[in-house]
Amino acid sequence: MFPQADQSDTYEDCKATADWLLAQSAVRPSVGIVCGSGLGGLAAALKDQVAFDYKDVPNFPQSTVHGHAGRLVFGTLRGRSCVCMQGRFHLYEGYSVQKVTLPMRIFKLLGVDTVILTNAAGALNQDFKVGDIMILKDHINLPGLSGNHPLVGLNDERFGVRFPCMSDAYERELQQLALDVGQELGFGDFLKEGVYSVLGGPSFETVAESRMLAKLGADAVGMSTVHEVTVARHCGMRVFALSLITNRAVMDYDSPEKANHEEVLVVAKQRAEQVERLICTMVARMERRHNNNDDDDHDDHHDD
Repeated sequence: MFPQADQSDTYEDCKATADWLLAQSAVRPSVGIVCGSGLGGLAAALKDQVAFDYKDVPNFPQSTVHGHAGRLVFGTLRGRSCVCMQGRFHLYEGYSVQKVTLPMRIFKLLGVDTVILTNAAGALNQDFKVGDIMILKDHINLPGLSGNHPLVGLNDERFGVRFPCMSDAYERELQQLALDVGQELGFGDFLKEGVYSVLGGPSFETVAESRMLAKLGADAVGMSTVHEVTVARHCGMRVFALSLITNRAVMDYDSPEKANHEEVLVVAKQRAEQVERLICTMVARMERRHNNNDDDDHDDHHDD
C-alpha cells in the first residue's frame, strides 16, 4: 500500500487553485519564476502586475522565512507573460514535501511551460567565491534518496508518468543561453556551472557533512529547489535554475567562519541586480525563440 500524498496535492485541489487565479487575472503565464532568499526584487521588474498574498490563495501554504515576501505576482517581463513567486516553501518550515512543491503543479495548470528557479547557496567548491552565480547542471537529492520524495504515493497520470527521467532535469539549452547572456553582460568572472545538493535544514552543515557533500561531487549546498525541479520535470515543464553563492561552507575545523542567514541576505542584496538582469535578458531571448511572429532575425532559432 502506497502512503498517500498530502490531500492538498490532489489534481482537483491544484486545479481549483489554478482556476481561482486565472479568474482573478487576465495574465496567462508561460514562464514561472521562483525567487530565493533576498531575490524577491525580481518580481518588481514585472509590468502590469496583479499580486496575491499567499494567505489569500486557496490551498496555498505561507512562507515564514525572513527574506521571502510571500506573494504571487502575475505580469509581463520583457513582453512575456510570467508568474513570479516572491518566496518559496521549505521542509524545515514543517511543510510536507508535497506541500513544498504544490506551486509547481499549479504553475503547470496555469499554462506555464518553463520554470526558472533561484536560490541562495553555500559553496562547497573551493574555487567558488561569495557572490558567484552558479548555473545548476545537476543535483543530488539526499532527502529524496532517503525516501522524502515529492512523487512518493499514488501517481496521477494527469500530472506525469510514474517513473520520470531526471538525467535531463535541467534544460541544457537554457544553461547555454544563460552562459551566453552572462558573457554579453560582463558577468563571466562570477558565472559558474555546478551541481547543487539539497538538505532538509534548517541548521547549516557540519564540517564533516560539507566534506562529504564535496566528495560526492556537489559544488554548492542549500535547502530548496530540488524538490520543485523534480515536480516541474514530472509535469513536463522545462527547468532552469541558478544559485547565488552567499557563503562558503565551513570545511576546516580551525576556521573561524560561521554560516548565518543575515550574511545570506546581505550578499543576495548586493548581487540581486545582476541576477535580475541575467534572468530578464534570458526571458527576452526565450520570447524571441518561442515567438515566430515578431522577430524574423531569430526565427531560425525557434527551439520548441
